[in-house]
Order: sequence, then C-alpha cells, then structure tokens
Amino acid sequence: MPEISIYNLEMTDRSQLNAKPQSNGLTLIEAKVKQYQFNRFLYQFVGAAWEWIDKLTWTNSQWQAYSEADNLHLYVAYVDGAPAGYFELQQQENGNVEIMYFGLAERFIGRGFGGYLLTQAIEHAWSLPDTQRVWVHTCSLDHPSALHNYQARGFILFRTDIETQTTS
Repeated sequence: MPEISIYNLEMTDRSQLNAKPQSNGLTLIEAKVKQYQFNRFLYQFVGAAWEWIDKLTWTNSQWQAYSEADNLHLYVAYVDGAPAGYFELQQQENGNVEIMYFGLAERFIGRGFGGYLLTQAIEHAWSLPDTQRVWVHTCSLDHPSALHNYQARGFILFRTDIETQTTS
C-alpha cells in the first residue's frame, strides 16, 4: 500500500514571514457571511486535483458546524471575477491559528499566485487576536511545489508523519 508523508509546519513569530508581495492580479475577499455550501464548493473545486476526500462524506450539518463556527475565517481569491483559490484560518486554543485549507484551482496554478496567496494567509493569521503560532500541514499528495512554497514563506518543518493509504 502506498505511503503518504504528512508534513507539519509552523511559524512562531511574525518576523519569520518571507513575504511575496506581488499579487499578479489576484484579489482577496473575506467571506464575512458564513455559508457552509460555499466552503464545501471551494473544498471540492480546489481539492479535487489533490485527493481531498476527508470531508466528501460529511452531512450538511457537519459542514455547517465546521464552516459557520465563529473561529473559522474564509478568504477567497479571485482573478478577473472568477474564483481562483481560497484559504481557511481556524483560531485554536493557546494562540494557535491553523491554515486549515489553502490552495488554487488547477487553472490558476503556475501563474505566480501561490506565494502571494500564502503570504496573505499568513498575514491574516497573524492579524487575528492573540495569535502566538501559525501552523499548517500538507502531504505528499499535494502539488509538488506546496511544501517548497510553505518553507519559502518562512514555515519550519516540525514533524513528518507517515500514513499508509488504504484503497477500497
């Protein structure tokens, strides 16, 4: 059975951010009106190419509880009016903020948006009240440049886990 590497990365000080300020035409809007259907759409829209399957079996109630929680913040990236990607920030205990989901839709990969979008995610995470640590995890199924992008922005790898992928 294939093995999947899970990479856990963190940033413990805002000064670690190596920002990429060029937007290349990408605009970012916070979705202040919480609608679980939108989170589910973005999860499927962006995640299909990377085998994001964990939440595909969730019920509407599960999506609503997750997406409409007060501690979850959704930001959507657009290019020329079209959704191009998104990220979700989850405020957790002890000043931790996790970048729960981050990604670009396939059509927008390779156009110089990833570094800027990740910079925005990190800056917004640090701007949340009482943030002491920003962290994220990615895996070997993700885009080949994902881990490099996280590290290039200043994240430090603190743990790697190995999971065995089961097939049905």
